[in-house]
Amino acid sequence: MKLLRVGPAGAERPALLDQDGTLRDLSALVGDVDGSLLADTSALDRIRAAAGAGVLPALDATGLRIGPPVGRIGKVVCIGLNYHGHAAETGAATPAEPVVFLKSADTVVGPDDTVLVPRRSTKTDWEVELAIVIGRTARYLETDEEALAHVAGYAVAHDVSEREFQIERGGTWDKGKNCETFNPLGPWLVTTDEVPDPQALSLKLWVNGELKQDGHTSDQIFPVAEVVRYVSQFMTLYPGDIINTGTPAGVAMGQPEPKPYLRAGDVVELEIDGLGRQRQELKDA
Repeated sequence: MKLLRVGPAGAERPALLDQDGTLRDLSALVGDVDGSLLADTSALDRIRAAAGAGVLPALDATGLRIGPPVGRIGKVVCIGLNYHGHAAETGAATPAEPVVFLKSADTVVGPDDTVLVPRRSTKTDWEVELAIVIGRTARYLETDEEALAHVAGYAVAHDVSEREFQIERGGTWDKGKNCETFNPLGPWLVTTDEVPDPQALSLKLWVNGELKQDGHTSDQIFPVAEVVRYVSQFMTLYPGDIINTGTPAGVAMGQPEPKPYLRAGDVVELEIDGLGRQRQELKDA
């Protein structure tokens, strides 16, 4: 299934994109697409049955905002330097273990919402990423099979980053990762039955129509199952939590001087096989 949330920010309602590309209203069946729904197999089965029976009312998508596909996100866990190509372009050694950091859930916005360039920023960068959406509470998982069984689905994430704040201002990476609007997510949460192999997906990102990133999840240093298993050793993952799994080569930081960092007026578009497409216009904060 392709689950999503539509409507004004803060007042989104649950929806489904059917196999014909028609937007369907889920409001009569569920209150929201969130951790409670993702952990409720009977509710998900009701959605599947209603979709199969063709009884869900259609929504007019004209002018309808698409919000983040998951509501009430508890936390956003991120994995840094998780593609061989990206580690190489930034001159970083291949990590021996996943590099883990957190983004605040309030950085998450819709896939086509405006991204704000922070005040005094000169190094705002792009990063297309595969996002994992957790579907079952995960603690101390032991195997890859266990890890994948705790995944509800996948989505497109844009891990926007301010490199000066992240790297040159001391402390941890948090300052460069948690600026407002720095995690567009969606358009859809695509359930795992539609993504049989998360290591077989291409990721692309364009800036002002120019292809900048053209990667593949097979280049991940730590694949999806290992990421979920590993993170569960250090923190409890709850339904509705998000894990951003890193970005492929092609970010601005890895390019020759003058590095083409993002500015107000730029347009970023990104997509992942089967998971949909995002488009953001940048403005000054």
